[in-house]
This record gives sequence, C-alpha cells and structure tokens, in this order.
Amino acid sequence: MIKQKRLSNIIRIIVLTIGAVIMIIPFLWMISTAFKTPTELNVWPPSFIPKSFKLDNFIAVFDAVPFHLYFWNSLRMATISAVAIVFTSLLAGYIFAKFRFVGGAVLFAILLATAIVPFEIYMIPLYLQMQKLDMLNNFRGLIAPYLVMSFGIFFMRQNIMQQIPDEMLEAARMEGASEWRIFFRIVAPLCKAPMSALGIFAFIEAWNAFIWPLLVVGDTKLYTMELGLAMFQSAFSIDLTVMSAGSVMSVLPILIVFIFLRKHIIESISMTGSK
Repeated sequence: MIKQKRLSNIIRIIVLTIGAVIMIIPFLWMISTAFKTPTELNVWPPSFIPKSFKLDNFIAVFDAVPFHLYFWNSLRMATISAVAIVFTSLLAGYIFAKFRFVGGAVLFAILLATAIVPFEIYMIPLYLQMQKLDMLNNFRGLIAPYLVMSFGIFFMRQNIMQQIPDEMLEAARMEGASEWRIFFRIVAPLCKAPMSALGIFAFIEAWNAFIWPLLVVGDTKLYTMELGLAMFQSAFSIDLTVMSAGSVMSVLPILIVFIFLRKHIIESISMTGSK
C-alpha cells in the first residue's frame, strides 16, 4: 500500500514537471529572442541560447516608441483597477454573504450570470454609453470597465461565508461597533489572502487589456503596453526581436506582483472550500 502511494506520488510529480517545462518553454524562448539579432533569429536550425547577450533590442524599444509612457499608463490602469475591484468585491461580497434582504438571492443570481457573458457581446453598447458620457479618448473611459468584477464579488462572498462566523460579527455589534468598523477591522483583515489572490487576478486582467483600449483610445499618449507592442507590427513585417524585448518588460510587473503575493495566493487557494 505504501509502495503504491509512493509510486503514485512519483508519477504525479513527473507529470507535473513535464507540464511545467512545456508551459515555461515559450516564456524562455521569448527571453532568448529578446537578446538575439534578426539574423540570428532566422538561422536554421534555431539556437535556444543567444551567441551574445546584448541590450540593443531593449534600447530599440525606447527609441521606436515612448515605451516608458505606455508602461506608466498600464501600471496606473492596472493598479487602480486592482484596488477598486478588491474594495468593491469585498464590500459587495460581505453584503451578499452576511445580510439578508428582499431580492438579495435574485440580485446575486443576476450578478453571477453576468460573469458568463463574453465581453464581445456588450462591447458595442458599452462603447456607445462611454460616448454619451464623453468618456472616449481619456483615462476615465479607459479604466471604467475595470472597476467592478462579478467574479470577484462571488469569490469574496464564498470566502467570507466560509471564514468569518456570524457569531464574531454579532459579538462586535453587541460591543457597539458600527458596520463600517466591522468591515474594516474584522472582515478585511481576515480576508487578506483572498484579497491578494483577487488583486493579482484583477491586475493581470487590466494589464493585458487590448480590445477595450483599442476601441476607446485614439491618442497615442494614452496607449497601454499591449497597444504599444502592437506598434512593432507593420503591414508586411514584424520585428520579433524588438517585440520580444518589449514583451519581456511587459511581463516583469506581473512577475513582481506574483512574487510578493504568492504566499497569500497559495493560502487563499488552500483555504477555499475548507471551514
């Protein structure tokens, strides 16, 4: 029995290792391409390791476009979006999890149903709404759809229901604590792990946004990283080396956020479903 369990663990580790290697190869190839010259990129058979690690492609990124401005736009958009989504999801999740009111179940069902609606379906109505509100070609219209997330509300509701007992909240109310005090002093501290997981998910979603910025932004000064990378593609050719260098710089903030929040993310995943 013990040998079978050990063999099963070994097989599981081997399968996961193979899967991890397959998933990381494109990322490593992107890094390798960022240090290659166009001539070296077209050599057959292709070489995985560049002959010389030069920074020419990274310098070319900033020479070709105002990449620092695109980086700042994406960073500002993703940070504001992550903070807003975490706050609105925690607040709405707390209300749906711990308060009973008429129509609450129906309202939550409708909210949950919106999570399965593809963005392409309501993209045009949303664009027309932004047009009527005079929010096209400005930062307000760019970030507007990334301030609330229906999945985030559901995610926080489930965590609050499982991790925060009603008795704790009732005890705080008997001590005279207001609902806002309970929210900030009890609910929020106990939900740090799911808040971190949701924050990085919201950050990545806003950072990788492409279709919506492409629709509402016409001024190149408001371009995000994704739109900036698309500028390296012309009608007849793509400079893969320079684009790879830009892609490496685009991925770095996401990796940094994940490295700092990975402990909370793992904790959130391990606690989900447990009482």
